Amino acid sequence: MTFTVLIPARLASTRLPNKPLADLAGVPMVVRVAQQALRSGAQSVAVAGDSLEIFTACQAYGITAVLTRADHPSGSDRLAEACDLLALPDDAIVVNVQGDEPLIDPQLITDVAHLLARRPQAAMSTAAHALDNVADFHNPNVVKVVLDAQHMALYFSRAPIAFPRDAPDQLPTPAPLRHIGIYAYRVSFLRLFPKLAQAPLERTESLEQLRALWHGHRIAVHITEHAPGPGVDTLADLERVRRLLGG
Repeated sequence: MTFTVLIPARLASTRLPNKPLADLAGVPMVVRVAQQALRSGAQSVAVAGDSLEIFTACQAYGITAVLTRADHPSGSDRLAEACDLLALPDDAIVVNVQGDEPLIDPQLITDVAHLLARRPQAAMSTAAHALDNVADFHNPNVVKVVLDAQHMALYFSRAPIAFPRDAPDQLPTPAPLRHIGIYAYRVSFLRLFPKLAQAPLERTESLEQLRALWHGHRIAVHITEHAPGPGVDTLADLERVRRLLGG
């Protein structure tokens, strides 16, 4: 099977302005992400940027980029426009890799894409890994997911789910799953998704993927044994990744 990786990137960031262009050992962060994605076996990798600065930075490193509108309300809207700009067919599979994940494992990208190809009943696929400490289980910044018997998502939440009623200070068995923010879509669904009405649960939890579940679309979940590499949301995150990269 073939798939395309799209990397949405915008300069505006409340916590870390110009984040896609942040220097990581001499290379802009969004370029680092694209270089990792190219190792996944994707047929093509493209950055969907909102500014000429991002477009130019990618071109300088031989990375395909498309210039999208700057006023998109979400990354999904940006990716839908990118699909049109790249003339991707409705049955193509696209993997959304966030532009602030310079240490993403290329194999994870491959696994999420292949899972969607194997699950025609799913509109999307994503990933999760088992949590091993109670603090993360109760941390609202760590999104959890619960699955059905076919490894389809039942619900995503910032709350500790499934909640161990008889031992609230312990991890439940089996171990709870932390959601990893990587998604594969069929292009037909990616074009539909921004047109779906926002779901009440999505507004409550501030989790966009709940919109898909609310409207009856299924999400297949790949379970990986490894936690993802650190992403970059803050200056402290950026310095941490710089140390890991030796620069």
